[in-house]
Amino acid sequence: MTAPLADITVLDLTHVLAGPYATMILADLGARVIKVERPGLGDDTRAFPPIVDGQSAYFATINRGKSSIALDLKSPEDRVTFDALLARADILVENYRPGVMDRLGLGWDTLHARFPALIYGASSGFGHTGPDSQHPCYDMVVQARAGVMSITGEDGREPVRAGASIGDIVAGLFLANGLMAALHDRARTGLGRFVDVAMLDGQYAILEHAIALTGETGIAPGPNGARHPSITPFETFHARDGLFVIAAGNDALFGKLCDLLDLPLKTDPRFASNAARCTHHALLKRLIEAVTLGQPKAHWIAALRSAGIPTGPIQTIAEAMTDPQLIARNMIATVPQGDRVHHAAGNPIKMSGLEDSPEKRPAPLLDADRAAILQWLEEPSDGK
Repeated sequence: MTAPLADITVLDLTHVLAGPYATMILADLGARVIKVERPGLGDDTRAFPPIVDGQSAYFATINRGKSSIALDLKSPEDRVTFDALLARADILVENYRPGVMDRLGLGWDTLHARFPALIYGASSGFGHTGPDSQHPCYDMVVQARAGVMSITGEDGREPVRAGASIGDIVAGLFLANGLMAALHDRARTGLGRFVDVAMLDGQYAILEHAIALTGETGIAPGPNGARHPSITPFETFHARDGLFVIAAGNDALFGKLCDLLDLPLKTDPRFASNAARCTHHALLKRLIEAVTLGQPKAHWIAALRSAGIPTGPIQTIAEAMTDPQLIARNMIATVPQGDRVHHAAGNPIKMSGLEDSPEKRPAPLLDADRAAILQWLEEPSDGK
């Protein structure tokens, strides 16, 4: 099998999460990702816990399958090596604050003039344009500023950050998509493009219903807890032994739910349409729970699945790591590190001809691949 990006070389100057997440996707799709790191220190996440046998499990899971070379981009000697890497690379990815690469003489305009086919990907907090492009940023800042935190959590409680670092991860996903599009365009034109992805932009872009609602009504929505603001019933419900999820996303599914629960609500004008159900969501929840409280979660999940109604348990991360469906899809992955293995998420992109082993390639030790990379630079190239 040949991975779709097997002939692509990526120079990865990124650190922490947004950029490394994008290059992890490229590596999972077969690209050769060369992580260019600071001598002696490397990526900040090499020091992030959990630390096992002196190595960060956090770093290992996000940087699996990459190689590492330590270069000081202010050193004339190391710049010679870096220039040789640029001549062989298809993509350069960085997530410095805008202007840093320009001050090093490695900004988009300079590199595009020297290497016209090179694709340049940049991820930053606020992007390379706009009045706040120079401001420092982290995940929580963009979750707060874009409005994500304002709709996350329970009504009447303080805003909360999403449990995953979606500010970074969403930016990484958008960056990977942009780089793929640039590769496709280069195949037609022979020219690279500058791909500029801001974390703030990415957070605003995922607020589908909230933007539509605010734009039409002028009223910004608040948090709804587990309830979907535009679909009812679509939230958590209490069974005898705890909470589970029901997602009856249309009238037909609601009708099936009423039949299963023996609730005569299908023709009740308060519940006959999704809009009416949204208006009377609190009453509907009470009516449903009057039935579901009579049996345990497992009973209702089995019955709902048999009726074709979307449902599921609310699992802890530990429970999800033993989920048979995730295991069957090779999403419960491991990354070797010496005599140990780290647990990681697998590659959610399933593609014919793409190897999908749950055992991933290891992350590199700092500068561990210097000799192999320098030897590769001495080999004849195919025009890159």
